[in-house]
Amino acid sequence: MSRKIKAAVSHHAREVEELRADRELAVEYLKAAMESLDDPDNRAAGLLALRTVAEAYGGLGAVAAEAGISRESLYRTLSANGNPTLKTLLAVLKAVGMKLSVEQDRQAA
Repeated sequence: MSRKIKAAVSHHAREVEELRADRELAVEYLKAAMESLDDPDNRAAGLLALRTVAEAYGGLGAVAAEAGISRESLYRTLSANGNPTLKTLLAVLKAVGMKLSVEQDRQAA
């Protein structure tokens, strides 16, 4: 009896594929993740989400080139311990076809 084994696809690879296929999903995904940037204990989630979106929309090398920074710098910046400057954050968002926006905090009195 021969069984055909299906190749496994990593969660990350599937996530990148889905974000690439659905721009609206990518925007909502990044919006939700960017809210974590306000929380120093959970900041890594937002940076890693931006890294995933960068992978989906051109790859880190191409996004780094478009943003005017080195690939190695982008890897460090969009890591769990990254701390991007506003200039870098804006450049990366622009390179993936997005922009930063502001809205009123729901918790503001």
